[in-house]
Amino acid sequence: MQRKKLRVAAYCRVSTDQEEQLLSYENQVRFYTESINSNPEYECAGIYADEGISGTNTKKRDEFNRMIMDSRAGKIDRIITKSISRFARNTLDCLNYVRELKGLGIGVTFEKENIDTLDAKGEVLLTIPSSLA
Repeated sequence: MQRKKLRVAAYCRVSTDQEEQLLSYENQVRFYTESINSNPEYECAGIYADEGISGTNTKKRDEFNRMIMDSRAGKIDRIITKSISRFARNTLDCLNYVRELKGLGIGVTFEKENIDTLDAKGEVLLTIPSSLA
């Protein structure tokens, strides 16, 4: 019996339109596209990427909001992002979204901090760095 592939999405964001930031944005998108597609256990559920947008508020982050809507619609099993500061700069937003996603059975992996929100220690580990972000 073949195991069902995990539908994995990536969230990328850079906060300014400066050229080096745009290169970082392109590199993040390319990296996650290749990373997800090269894993035989994963199916790409989308690369959601906001550029030139501040992370302090999620209202203007169209791709982030689309990713959350797709998560609520059952299209995503896991989200991978570079770091907490890419996902959210506001502790309350970060924790609220992580808790909502966890309630839907969707884990978020923060690569830089090595945090998996479905892990029992995930939320505790998340609180300190997200407050610094």
